[in-house]
Formats: sequence, C-alpha cells, structure tokens
Amino acid sequence: MKTRTVKVEKKEEYTKYEIARIIGARALQISMNAPVLAKLSKEDFERVNYDPLKIAMLEFKSGILPISVKRPYPMPKDAEGSEEIALEEESDEETASEEAAEELE
Repeated sequence: MKTRTVKVEKKEEYTKYEIARIIGARALQISMNAPVLAKLSKEDFERVNYDPLKIAMLEFKSGILPISVKRPYPMPKDAEGSEEIALEEESDEETASEEAAEELE
C-alpha cells in the first residue's frame, strides 16, 4: 500500500457565526452585481440557478474570498498586573506626601 504525503496549508478556522456573516456579506455583494471571483462556467451557474448565496458558498469553500475576521483578544494577565502595581505606587506616594506634611507641622 502506497502512502502519499500532501502538503496542506493551514487555513484559518471560523466559527459558524463568522461563516454565516462572511457568506451573507459576499452573497449581498454578488446580488449587487459584484464580479464573481470563482471561475465558474455557464453550466456551473445554471446548476446553482444563479443563486448568489450558493455562489458565495462555492467561493468560500474554495478559499478565494478576500474577507478577513477581526477578533477581539482578551487582555493579557501582565496588563492587569501592571494596573495593580500602578495603584500600589499611587498609594505609596500618598503616604509619602502625608509623612512630609507631618514633618512640616
């Protein structure tokens, strides 16, 4: 039995909500007469009944859509710690100014 190795590019994985948004946005563009990015023959268009949603799905599955997803990232733990340090430094300054005020009296 022969084994073939296939080099696979790592594609970005999307959630089902992101996929729905991407396909919906592209279908809207196609319905507004945007050029179709996939190379489809007349038979392919007839097979999908010129449906923009199905054309958008074909484009998404082929991976040629130039649409990206921006995801918010959680705040790193280091940033949370630096806020605590800044608060501690402020309290040290307050105690130092209080001590200086006591010395003047």
